[in-house]
Amino acid sequence: MTSQPQSIQRGVARIDDPETTPGFVSGHRVRRLIGSDDPAFSDPFLLMGEDWMPHGAYSVHPHRGMETLTYVIEGVVDHHDSAGHLGWLGSGDAQWMTAGRGVLHEESAPPGTIAHTLQRWINLPAAAKMTEPQYQHLRAVDRPVWQRGGTRIAIFSGQSHGISAPTLNHVPVTMLKVDLRPHDATSIDLAGEDNAFLFLLEGSVLVGPGESRVSAGQISWLTRPNRPERTELTLRTDDTPVSLLVFAGKPLNEPVVFGGPFVMNSAEEIRQARRDFARGTFASNSQATAVAQPKGK
Repeated sequence: MTSQPQSIQRGVARIDDPETTPGFVSGHRVRRLIGSDDPAFSDPFLLMGEDWMPHGAYSVHPHRGMETLTYVIEGVVDHHDSAGHLGWLGSGDAQWMTAGRGVLHEESAPPGTIAHTLQRWINLPAAAKMTEPQYQHLRAVDRPVWQRGGTRIAIFSGQSHGISAPTLNHVPVTMLKVDLRPHDATSIDLAGEDNAFLFLLEGSVLVGPGESRVSAGQISWLTRPNRPERTELTLRTDDTPVSLLVFAGKPLNEPVVFGGPFVMNSAEEIRQARRDFARGTFASNSQATAVAQPKGK
């Protein structure tokens, strides 16, 4: 009888806890959780910001060459774009927007309110940079869920414990919301080649075989074995409940050139995006589509 190989355990490689700084308008506060200084480290993730966003914080602006994932921690976010698409997100909801060849859009909290949000940018591979724009509204109540004992895992993208989300990805990305009761533990399988991190929404959790403590507001990058085998992430709580997000994705290993709201593979592609925007042809031929999401379990 042969024994099964032991799983590769993911530990904590780095914990970041950036300061909150003033935003673009009165009452707006921001934290840059993932910056643009080292895209090879965060690949395929480009940027991530935490916002306390009042009405009017982000006026109409363009994007090209990437996807944005907006998750609402608390409050409401209204969305509309130049093609006439409208939508809103409530607490616990997310929107996956594929900018592709070009989108002009605006996100805002309703007047008189503040929306507490996370927005993450995900790189698109070179072959999909100019794909048609698309929206996926990922309502919290519709997410497939795995639950066992004191652990509840809502699957926004990818799969966990044999349950898959219907979310469409250009780059395979896992997004899980994990809730744990006090004095509980769970494990999550991740592809060995995936780059992965946690963001703690509430409480503190002990991560990996070394039981490194990660607390609310911190982003924790996991160790990267860069091997094809599946790996295991273990999480344990002590005397407080915990709520956290898990993100994982396979690195693209492609050149990354930032140009404000555009992310392409070369400086010339950035210049072309700027020319298209200046000429008013940026998104005129793009017909963004909304993808309906079936109800989960």
